[in-house]
Amino acid sequence: MSNTHQEAIKQFLSLMGNVDEQLNDTFQNMHHGNPTETLARFLKARDWDVQKAYKMLIDCLQWRIQNEIDNILSKPIIPADLYRAVRDSQLVGLSGYSKEGLPVIAIGVGLSTYDKASVNYYVQSHIQMNEYRDRVILPAATQKYGKHISTCLKVLDMTGLKLSALNQIKLLTTISTIDDLNYPEKTETYYIVNAPYIFSACWKAVKPLLQERTKRKIQVLQGCGRDELLKVMDYSFLPHFCRKEGSGSSRNRSNGTIDNCFSLDHSYHQQLYNYIRHQANLIESGRPIKQGSVHVEFPEPDPEDTKIAKTIESEFQRLADQNGICNSLNGLKVNGD
Repeated sequence: MSNTHQEAIKQFLSLMGNVDEQLNDTFQNMHHGNPTETLARFLKARDWDVQKAYKMLIDCLQWRIQNEIDNILSKPIIPADLYRAVRDSQLVGLSGYSKEGLPVIAIGVGLSTYDKASVNYYVQSHIQMNEYRDRVILPAATQKYGKHISTCLKVLDMTGLKLSALNQIKLLTTISTIDDLNYPEKTETYYIVNAPYIFSACWKAVKPLLQERTKRKIQVLQGCGRDELLKVMDYSFLPHFCRKEGSGSSRNRSNGTIDNCFSLDHSYHQQLYNYIRHQANLIESGRPIKQGSVHVEFPEPDPEDTKIAKTIESEFQRLADQNGICNSLNGLKVNGD
């Protein structure tokens, strides 16, 4: 780390020494004993401008307090059938770890429908997975690999991406904004796999709008990305949709639920759900656990995120007009592959 960056962290630490007790408490819950690493993430997200990073962090801490984020891992989505419906329509899971020890988070972008529950449940579940990653998964990886691990890799499966995904832009922008403002710089690299023509067309339009820092993190891989991903992780940790060409992330194509990290029956989701229910029982101590979603205040999207969402919308619309239909263009691959 350069002297300039070290000086920025020193200034930031000094500013944080003046915050009130409530903000300081939630900051401690958030940094898990690594305040410097957390400050560095917020500084990176604001190009090492101390005042902007300080405002961003204070806004984040206030958001955490207002929405009781420190307690969100004690609020299970119940009954279990409702949580299963959320898991079946919001395809996210932990497939394993990279050779460097970074958690590998798989996301089925193309086949997630977000149509089995209200928006609040999907946002609640997303934040719970973020918090579980930061409070449980990353500390466990740090211990297992014998070095500090604070970031993850994400593998985004575009199988099944359709023009009808336009209906989900608003929810996806909300989730993306929550991550950008409150969990910045937690992803080391985004790997895009199984990209159909529709993705390639949108990527061409969106790429110029991204900051250089973000662009450097995104890698669009050929086909299912298996060969490239095997350079950074073992085969057993590959997401199920990367195992062979054309495997896709369909829930029906994996070798049962053991391999499919999207499934509620996968060990990751079982451990996460049991952890949340256990935390709830500790707090409620015998009383029935309340049903209903957690209502988290949605932050205003960053103007840049709004611009990106609008660009995707107009690109989808252009493709729909061009084809005269809103069906999947999944069969058309880049360069006719």
